[in-house]
Amino acid sequence: MSQVLRSNWNYPTTLWVGPGRLSELPDACERAGLKRPLIVTDQGLLGSEMITRTQTLLAAPVFGNVQGNPTAAHISAGLSVYHAGHHDGVVAIGGGAALDTGKVIAFMSGQTRPLWDFEDIGDYWTRANVVGIAPVVAIPTTAGTGSEVGRAGVILNEQTHQKKIIFHPLMMPKIVILDAELTLGLPKNVTAATGMDAFIHCFEAYCAPGFHPLADGIALEGMRLIATYLPRATANGSDLEARAYMLAAAAMGATAFQKGLGGVHAIAHPVGSIYNTHHGLTNAIILPYVMAFNRKAIEEKCTTISRLLGLSNPSYQALFDWIIALRRTLGIVHTLAEIGVTADRSALIGTEAAADPSAGGNPIPVDAKALEGIFRAAVAGQL
Repeated sequence: MSQVLRSNWNYPTTLWVGPGRLSELPDACERAGLKRPLIVTDQGLLGSEMITRTQTLLAAPVFGNVQGNPTAAHISAGLSVYHAGHHDGVVAIGGGAALDTGKVIAFMSGQTRPLWDFEDIGDYWTRANVVGIAPVVAIPTTAGTGSEVGRAGVILNEQTHQKKIIFHPLMMPKIVILDAELTLGLPKNVTAATGMDAFIHCFEAYCAPGFHPLADGIALEGMRLIATYLPRATANGSDLEARAYMLAAAAMGATAFQKGLGGVHAIAHPVGSIYNTHHGLTNAIILPYVMAFNRKAIEEKCTTISRLLGLSNPSYQALFDWIIALRRTLGIVHTLAEIGVTADRSALIGTEAAADPSAGGNPIPVDAKALEGIFRAAVAGQL
């Protein structure tokens, strides 16, 4: 089975896919031009077997001060370690937070302008000194964000309590290692939440307006894979085949959403910033409320998705009911209130969501009032 799941891909970057391929990390670093890499990982992975092994393979130090919603302070601390060690690139290993942090540290390592000058607004990315962008090798340990094939990092501005997207085309990792063995035994709740994040990347990308058949095709296949393998991976953390397909699907979701995202992410970003909630779980809870708001604009696409998934009576309603049932099977709660989110800051959530870049990809144009209404519905459980 492991040989069947082994392959090398060159889209959207170089990916080495297959169980056990962490052992090839020294070769990956050599090909990416890293001689003195800094390992960047999640705080929760420090001391784990995979991080110890990574250190042994590279004889490199670790920066592990990365938490669920990485902040500018994490980037600053990482840069201090990076420069003190005279590193020439980053090996980012962990969940989306570690990957985003590692990519942004590598990006900022040779810049003279402040971090927020590179927010994903207009042509801000052209301000960067491209010579100062260090290479990255990325190794995801969860199947969710797909940050390993992304050209951006989501970083929290502690001063404004806003999540900002730092973007540059050259932030794309040089080499990605998709080793499903690193995701074996991931807790059920994390598997479910990150897997739903990958599904929503595909779903929102497919439903986003605009002409992009390449993204649409990747999004559709990503949803099919997730529908097949996420329940298996959640039910049995040792299912290597399911874990491998979920890693592939997560990368597909992040590739597809170059087309755009939508209201789910627009709301989830400020909710995560203000309430420090898990990104994938927040998305999973919000999804049906945004679907209900967008129904008139997405009915035809939902019919296509439900037909692809083999649902009886393919339609918007069939897909909606399937998603509600899937959430229940995975143990995803129904309301934001159940994860400690209250409606007392709903106006702020609406305002911040409207300003989020993801809002522009929603199938129906949204403003702060509309997004506030969706948020309130998700807190109260009103569908």
